[in-house]
Amino acid sequence: MTTEVYLRRLSRWQAEQQRDAVADVHVAAYHGIAGAEYRDRQGFLRRFEQDVQQTDFDMVVADGPGLAACAYGYRVARTGAWWSGFRGELPTDIEELTASGRTFLLAELMVLPAHRRQGVATRLGERLLVRLTTDLVVAAVDRPGEDGRTNAAAETLRSWGWQRLGELGPGAGPEPAVREVWIRRPPR
Repeated sequence: MTTEVYLRRLSRWQAEQQRDAVADVHVAAYHGIAGAEYRDRQGFLRRFEQDVQQTDFDMVVADGPGLAACAYGYRVARTGAWWSGFRGELPTDIEELTASGRTFLLAELMVLPAHRRQGVATRLGERLLVRLTTDLVVAAVDRPGEDGRTNAAAETLRSWGWQRLGELGPGAGPEPAVREVWIRRPPR
């Protein structure tokens, strides 16, 4: 049975007010290691608290009934610190777009299992990115498993026309694992 969801944009203040509901979606959407839900939730809440303070933070949620999914992101700092740990040589145009403040990070895209494969992620992504005035959008996702499993996030980005740029990490920050970096240049 498909439940209709309704999208709405949240202000920074509204996002902070919804932090517990967003953390619940994170835990349910990512199915962490059994018994690690508390640690996963606390780690997410620490990252979320920092993320909502970032320049041009923007968030879209899907309600219905209750919070079913969300996507958020923010403008990457001009310092280029987000790229520390990039494996290989970062293309010059990417460095220039970051230094000029024209790069947006899709930080999270989470959909509860009951709402997957219904176009919710696509609708969230479109609504979040439609107002951008940046020239580049980036996302970092987990690498495919060593067991040969594909990564749903990477497959979603690929289906949206994004391109894999390379790998980032491991880092000492909130994302210590090696992750794939995907990019999208908004249509002109």
